[in-house]
Amino acid sequence: MVVKKQKTAGCYMLIFFHLLLGIGALAGGGVLIISPDGSMSSMPLEILRNTPFNNFLIPGIILFTCLGVLPVVTAIFLASEKSLRVSGKLSLYKEAHGAWNSSLYIGFILIGWITVQMYLIEEVVFLHVFYILLGLLIQIITLLPSVKNHYSDYDYRK
Repeated sequence: MVVKKQKTAGCYMLIFFHLLLGIGALAGGGVLIISPDGSMSSMPLEILRNTPFNNFLIPGIILFTCLGVLPVVTAIFLASEKSLRVSGKLSLYKEAHGAWNSSLYIGFILIGWITVQMYLIEEVVFLHVFYILLGLLIQIITLLPSVKNHYSDYDYRK
């Protein structure tokens, strides 16, 4: 008989933060895709002067998929605990649930995205700090022993 592990507060927080990130990135990325000139988001194309982009279309697509779709799908799989086979093949921790590994990667992706963005636009605003902290928080919660144990076949609390 398989005993189902009870989700911890950390598990619920992790799911919430992925949904927060994902829904925001779907909205933000969607706006950039629909309006690549930045008019809907009130962002002038001038901020892209030191980047390889002429408009916001490619950044919008990256934002929408990598930080929108991926975190929402990860949250769904963390909540349902169904297997996420694609991320399982890319897993650093083979004994851990694929969505748990995906959660760790999303933290890295978010921190990397914001860091590159700050470097390229040569500016730091409140939202950059907020999202760097959110990326760190996602990684910290993902690595909590109670969360890691819940999404693993191995007991990390030993």
